[in-house]
Amino acid sequence: MSEILTLGEPIVTFTSTDLNAGLVDSINYYKFLGGAELNVMIGATRLGHSTEYISQVGADPLGQFAVKEIAKYHVGNHYISTDDHNWTAFQLKELVDKGDPSTFNFRRNSAAAHFDKSNIDHIDFDGVKVAHLSGIFPAISDQAREAFRYFAEQLIQRGIRTTFDPNLRPALWESQEKMIETINDLAKYGEIVLPGINEGEILMGSRDPEKIADFYLANSERTQTVVVKLGPEGAYVKNKAGDSYTVQGFKVEKVVDTVGAGDGFALGLITGLIEGLTMAQAVERGNAVGALQVQTTGDNDGYPTPEQLASYLAKEQKEA
Repeated sequence: MSEILTLGEPIVTFTSTDLNAGLVDSINYYKFLGGAELNVMIGATRLGHSTEYISQVGADPLGQFAVKEIAKYHVGNHYISTDDHNWTAFQLKELVDKGDPSTFNFRRNSAAAHFDKSNIDHIDFDGVKVAHLSGIFPAISDQAREAFRYFAEQLIQRGIRTTFDPNLRPALWESQEKMIETINDLAKYGEIVLPGINEGEILMGSRDPEKIADFYLANSERTQTVVVKLGPEGAYVKNKAGDSYTVQGFKVEKVVDTVGAGDGFALGLITGLIEGLTMAQAVERGNAVGALQVQTTGDNDGYPTPEQLASYLAKEQKEA
């Protein structure tokens, strides 16, 4: 079995090549595969770790494309089932020269939204070191939410370390109230919880990193560490013992596209911990991967190889 496991929905993304034209006026698009949980697996694989991605796609060309692309990235696709009755999710994404691009999702009633929790019973958990949980998959349907809980419970029963990233997607939820209530409940499954500072403000009403950390540490006996992502400023860390510190971020001259930065942070932290780094060192790695990602246009194009990451860290430390 693989070292890192996740449950998610692959999104076939059609990205505009018409700069700053917006989704309405864009004419030309190219196709690639995205999805937050998949981004984490792709980046972790690129850093030399074995990964497995659990999902469901439709029996259609986009589903076939998704499975093929996942294999191309050397991410395990043994637990991707095919739904003959529902279609593979996709989205449109605009091209911008700064800031966050707008997207429009076609995900309601997708194949992944009909994922049956019984599929979890066929998974080999042997050798899994970390499972990454995200708040996106449980947002797509009640059935996906039930499968997510069942998956998380299986992980906990087996003593597998878990990370939880809220990954707020308001457009996928019935209401903001339901999103807040459910995400905070699901965060209880995370041994390490990874909210962004903006997410903290939405989910518990504060932009104070320590207050956000205290909220999630008190939210669950299982949660041992909270890492609050601060964007360019780095990340704030606090654990159950009360230890806290800030790990500074890396200066980026030009931010091209912020998509995938949070996922880059997660994969950097996860792989760092698997490799025996301290929490502070793993968070620094997460900051570095996130900084590299925002300098590229794709969802995961900036994720480094081990050599590229080592070179970047050495360069930044020398200039510090």
